[in-house]
Amino acid sequence: MEKRFDKCLREKWDAVVVGAGHAGCEAALALARLGYKTVLFTVSVDSIAMMPCNPNIGGSSKGHLVREIDALGGEMGKNIDATFIQSKMLNQSKGPAVHSLRAQADKKNYSQLMREKLESNENISVKQAEVTELIVEEGKITGVKTYTGAVYECRVCILCTGTYLKSRCITGEVSVQTGPNGLMSANYLSESLKGHGIKLRRFKTGTPARIDGNTVDYTKMEPQYGDEKIVPFSFTNNPEDLEREQIKCWLTYTNEKTHEIIRDNLDRSPLYSGMIKGTGPRYCPSIEDKVVRFADKNRHQVFIEPEGLYTSEVYIGGMSSSLPEDVQADMYHTVPGLEHARIVRNAYAIEYDCIDSLECKPSLELKKIDGVYSAGQANGSSGYEEAAAQGLMAGINAARKMQSKKPIILDRSQAYIGVLIDDLVTKGTNEPYRMMTSRAEYRLLLRQDNADLRLTPIGYEAGLIDEERYQNLLQKEELIINEIQRIKHTSVGGIKEVQNLLEEHKSTPLASGITLAELIRRPELSYDAISKIDINRPDLPEDVCEQVNINIKYEGYIVRQEKQVRQFVKLEKKRIPDNIDYSLISSLRLEAKQKLQDIRPESVGQAARISGVSPADISVLLVYLENYNR
Repeated sequence: MEKRFDKCLREKWDAVVVGAGHAGCEAALALARLGYKTVLFTVSVDSIAMMPCNPNIGGSSKGHLVREIDALGGEMGKNIDATFIQSKMLNQSKGPAVHSLRAQADKKNYSQLMREKLESNENISVKQAEVTELIVEEGKITGVKTYTGAVYECRVCILCTGTYLKSRCITGEVSVQTGPNGLMSANYLSESLKGHGIKLRRFKTGTPARIDGNTVDYTKMEPQYGDEKIVPFSFTNNPEDLEREQIKCWLTYTNEKTHEIIRDNLDRSPLYSGMIKGTGPRYCPSIEDKVVRFADKNRHQVFIEPEGLYTSEVYIGGMSSSLPEDVQADMYHTVPGLEHARIVRNAYAIEYDCIDSLECKPSLELKKIDGVYSAGQANGSSGYEEAAAQGLMAGINAARKMQSKKPIILDRSQAYIGVLIDDLVTKGTNEPYRMMTSRAEYRLLLRQDNADLRLTPIGYEAGLIDEERYQNLLQKEELIINEIQRIKHTSVGGIKEVQNLLEEHKSTPLASGITLAELIRRPELSYDAISKIDINRPDLPEDVCEQVNINIKYEGYIVRQEKQVRQFVKLEKKRIPDNIDYSLISSLRLEAKQKLQDIRPESVGQAARISGVSPADISVLLVYLENYNR
């Protein structure tokens, strides 16, 4: 880096947040709402909460994360509720564990509203500048330096650098040193991190082209509608208040002609020519990858998604690519409805540096630099929702460090956020990490509908949930418990009204008395379905009724999973002292010693989840700890 001026700006802050994407916004708001003066750096103030890829929030498992963010006192759920243009609950034909809310966003409005939230908070100052260096003294963060040489002293720092570190965008044979959407890349911070011993990885992700919606023939596509009945992301919003006219999305498909063009040009694809070195996301492959990896499929889904109410740009979901510009045009024009589509923005792949997530503690603080936290794609994850969840937790824990309090660490039985962070800091990731419902062992307990019951008390403890919201939650809990007990202790006999109801729902008639709870457990019945014969049913809010129905209908499965959680918690409570030298535990295998020494698990439960640590190693560790504690 060239020489800096001898005299430069110097300021003092409680906290520095580097990056104003979804992670940075949540981190800065959490710190500010807890009373800490925070400066939020971004390479462009016009990119705050930008959505450089898909124009939606939520989706399978990601919807769980957004509702958990809201339950803890974060902002993403409120922001998408205010700016969605279509809302839909996914997987409704399946059980409640995998129901996931997804909303199309007006990208510009989403970004603008989040910017307003940041700028209206008196504890936040937004600064357009590139942070180039961490200033560390005796292993502790004391400040950051920008490209112009300005120094911002701080007590804590949160890195939310997204895909900007030494980023380059690649289309065919063309490579440009920029961040997403042509914004400036951050080219110096990587070297500062390496200088402090932080291990970095090189990852890659990509995005499809954007096309002019006026040039699309929608008559050749299948319309995709939103739900008539809106379910809010934020537990603070009433569904009726969110009613609005929704836009349509559209479904079309690739075909053999599309795949032929792709196969004929694989030698020009940077993915296959060796031009791209970074590792891409397995669960969000480019269209080139799909065609190669799933050669038996003669078509792939393509979703046409509007990017906002006041733009004709539409997103081609399912067709991300880094093929050359001319190939992209030919490829997209083979898709029904896109024969005459004009490309507004070419598809591209983006390569970037990120921190090896094993460098982080479960609090998201870096192990090697006291007071520095990392969140979002800076940790090797993918997606807006994963980023926001980490940003919120990093913000909470950075604040608690300044409060001299223990960090709040959600475990795998408490939240999808707990699964996400535990996977990153315990198992690490060799590719951009994506949250999925299958990653959560206790997903029946971690439903999106009960996120407030699970996490709002924790948000209250952290200081991000106010007293009124907390008291409303306690009242909701009481209503649920009382109604479940009433249902379990209310019986009905085989009277005419009951038999008629059962016949109506094709359910077996009664030969003797039965409780209402037993009726609800029948697959064809529900809490609402039996309301006609429940003469003493109280008038309860819809969200309370939902919890009553799920808790009764799935009680057997829930009880079984709660038993599994109790076993899990036992191992989580067996804490491991910080100063243990694993190399001295003679009976441990060499690989286990190395992994345990590197990751430094905080509990036996965490140790058991480390790749390369076997059940036999855990048994050895338990014996060692028993002797150690004596």
